Amino acid sequence: MEIFSTGFNYKTAPVEIREKLAITEGNYPAILEKLNSLDNVYEICVISTCNRVEFYGVFDGSENLRYEILKILSQFSGMPVNVLDKYVFFYTGREAIKHIFRVSSSLDSMVIGEPQIVCQFKESFTRAKEYKAVRHILTRLFDKALNVSKKIRTSTGISRRAVSVSYAAALLAKKIFGELKDKSVLLIGAGEMAELAARHLSSLGVKHIFVSNRTFERAVELADKFGGSAIRFDKILEFLPEVDIVIVSTGATQPILKKEDIKKAIKNRREPLFIIDISVPRNVEDSVNELEGVYLYNIDDLKSIVNSNLEERKIEAQRAELIIEDEVEKFIKWLNTQKVNPLITQIRDYADKLREKQLEILFKQMPYLNEKERENIDLAMRSLINKLLHRPTMYIKDKAAKENNDFYVKIIEEMFSSKWDLRNKKKEEENVRKE
Repeated sequence: MEIFSTGFNYKTAPVEIREKLAITEGNYPAILEKLNSLDNVYEICVISTCNRVEFYGVFDGSENLRYEILKILSQFSGMPVNVLDKYVFFYTGREAIKHIFRVSSSLDSMVIGEPQIVCQFKESFTRAKEYKAVRHILTRLFDKALNVSKKIRTSTGISRRAVSVSYAAALLAKKIFGELKDKSVLLIGAGEMAELAARHLSSLGVKHIFVSNRTFERAVELADKFGGSAIRFDKILEFLPEVDIVIVSTGATQPILKKEDIKKAIKNRREPLFIIDISVPRNVEDSVNELEGVYLYNIDDLKSIVNSNLEERKIEAQRAELIIEDEVEKFIKWLNTQKVNPLITQIRDYADKLREKQLEILFKQMPYLNEKERENIDLAMRSLINKLLHRPTMYIKDKAAKENNDFYVKIIEEMFSSKWDLRNKKKEEENVRKE
């Protein structure tokens, strides 16, 4: 029984790979079911964001798990296994636990300290739980990961001056134009990322915010929050000549802004048009960048802006890493104790059988005992057994929590093994002599 974490993120795979692996509402149940049905997987959870598609779980330690997961992803993405293998990471044990804690604490995010990952982390666990893909170990792991995240945010300055990919997009707009007071922005999409972008743009003093969304009511709702205007989704191209910046953040799986459409829409435009696509999969054709006067940036282009604004957080992140190391140690100790739980159960079952047998003999010898007296004797024996087994139980758990514990665990296991029952051993010897 071992923890693993595997997948693809902005560090290991470019956006053109990640977008093909993005897990949607439509394919999530099928992918999770396939992964959960693998013989060597006991528990599994999927987290899919614009920056990562990752899988966390518990498995039997077999070496072929990496290949089996890649085969499943190949079936859904259409990408060959040998191509996926170039970009995948695969961690087990201590390394896997550390990675999961770093993800939940946003230490592994493109924008260190960004708050969105906590909600995404919680949601991924909740969904896996609904599909009965997580049980005892992952439940404990996710609870601990969220506690670690909270501890880091409250005891370090990692979340100071909150930033996100949406904030990075707003900073890019400011970097391009300098002042935004006379600039108009069109947000395509009205989800969480778009709302964050609108909030940051508003704080930077942008002149006007237009919002367009397939669900017009949602566009109206978001536009009203920032004193902006809602645009019908089918009128987007008509408004391109009216705005300076377009920020695209939708859940569409195909490009919604294409080169030829934009070319026609802005043929009389004199000012440059900047398009920032923070969607995964990308929602703007890459060839749009070929148009004169049009400048397209995707989510990977935001890395340089993100990095230049995170120097202060890097110092705080070093403190956070120390917390991670400490919490990983604690979790590994707990995980190791779980391995001896069957042994502890075996010992207690053995003691209970002895208790039941002795009570049966005693009650036959003392038939005059009433029900209450029998209950009191039974309780006294249970209490005695619990007290006798308390120290051995604590000893086993203490040894199990430490590295290289197999030797001590084996001794206890053999101590309570049936082969050391001298009466049975004597009977076996007598049977051999008779033969």
